[in-house]
Amino acid sequence: MSGTETAEAAPKPAQHKKKRGFPSTYTILAGVTLAVWLAAFVIPPGAYRMDDKGHPIAGSYHRLDQTKNFVERLRDLFLAPVNGLYGIEDGKTGQVAPDLSGSLYGAAAVFLFVLAVGAFITVAFATGALDSGIGRLAYKLRKRSFLLIVGIMVVFAVAGTVEGFAEETLGFYALLVPLTLALGYDRMTAVGAIIAGAGVGVLCSTVNPFATGTASSAAGIAIGDGIVLRLAMLVVLTIATVGYVLWYARRVKADPGKSWSGWQPGDQDVKPEDHEPDPMTRRQVLVLWLVGITFAFMIFAIIPWGTVIKGPDASKYPWELDWYFPELTALFLVGAIVVGLCGGLGEAKMSEQIGKGFSDFVGAGFVIVLARGVTVIMNNTQITSTVLHALEGVVTGTSSAVFAVAVFLVNIPLAFLIPSTSGHATLAMPIMAPLADFANVPRSLVVTAWQSASGWANLVTPTTAVVTGGIALAKVRYDRYVKFIVPLMAILFVLICVFLAIAAWIG
Repeated sequence: MSGTETAEAAPKPAQHKKKRGFPSTYTILAGVTLAVWLAAFVIPPGAYRMDDKGHPIAGSYHRLDQTKNFVERLRDLFLAPVNGLYGIEDGKTGQVAPDLSGSLYGAAAVFLFVLAVGAFITVAFATGALDSGIGRLAYKLRKRSFLLIVGIMVVFAVAGTVEGFAEETLGFYALLVPLTLALGYDRMTAVGAIIAGAGVGVLCSTVNPFATGTASSAAGIAIGDGIVLRLAMLVVLTIATVGYVLWYARRVKADPGKSWSGWQPGDQDVKPEDHEPDPMTRRQVLVLWLVGITFAFMIFAIIPWGTVIKGPDASKYPWELDWYFPELTALFLVGAIVVGLCGGLGEAKMSEQIGKGFSDFVGAGFVIVLARGVTVIMNNTQITSTVLHALEGVVTGTSSAVFAVAVFLVNIPLAFLIPSTSGHATLAMPIMAPLADFANVPRSLVVTAWQSASGWANLVTPTTAVVTGGIALAKVRYDRYVKFIVPLMAILFVLICVFLAIAAWIG
């Protein structure tokens, strides 16, 4: 046989087809951008008359003539990400473009704020203070094991509600998994304490700038609006979440055979005394105080105290700062420098960590920009009001309680498609918030319903680093994690619907 025949006759290695993974958030938003752009050719433009507060007046919708040609529409699509960052809205025409005069429509302020928070958090972690602080807390509570779980979950829930503490939890698995194993629990206990603890905090975000802040900005309300409801939800849902994880932990400790995660070789041989963290240095203690003071000051600076204490129509107190994204961005940039210096990083190390923080968080910021670009296309083609008009008939005549729960339900599938809370908020709020005006409920309730849906879905969404990265670090299979988390999600689902319905009924 010839060499060619021999080659043809030789068995060919089996070819393995690459499995298609779930598309990234960027791909999803790019697809949404294109879909909205195409939909604008079918959906006719329209507008509402606005009241003194800039809210659409129910029943005032009217059609508009289409003024954009194909080339102008194509330019809007091409410039969507640019407009999403620094597009300017013309005060007369309402059109958004980077070369107009008017007010900023793009998400540049939110984008820079995300980078600033990233720099601050990364510098704080680089000092070792955050890791050491959590480690000392866990070790001191090791002989009262239930307090260990409660302590971890409460700390993470508070961090989640204030700052959106989620991806930052990935650094704690190497420390907390051995500690929970040493106390007779399994790996799922550590996973539940970390993911569910931080997750319920994000779900019940009170002043979380990534969720509540972005959504409130898109809804045209203050970040502190609705904070009383969110605080009540935080307390009740955190208690329910902690109780569920404690139930599971005690069940496993009493009978290791009931573990849903299973046991790795050596899991039940870990001894707590082998994992005592090193004592905290004075620098680390100082850094912890600085981190706590920074976030506490952020909360003080952004809450509209007069409105919260006296009511929605009250004037603000003289000592209210009324800060927003520009001031908060400066706060965290300065805070990163102060924490780095006090933590002993030095100029070179601190500069490196600030740059690393920017690079680590630029992805989240770009998601916000892409999502804002979608709203620019809807704005420039004037189809937003038409979409609202189509939904107005559904809202009209619907009780406020049903409306609040419906907003929660509608946003759940959106949260699975767009795991980024900031991107989801920027995309959904311009549509959802005005519907509250038609249903006679506060826009803050829509924000609360939206963030509840986003936080609830992200407890199990496999496209988030929080879930997939966390269970990978803990060596827990995803299907077993789903078995663990679904009953808790069912409990939280019922509680959320009850809270939203009661809040809408009370008004």
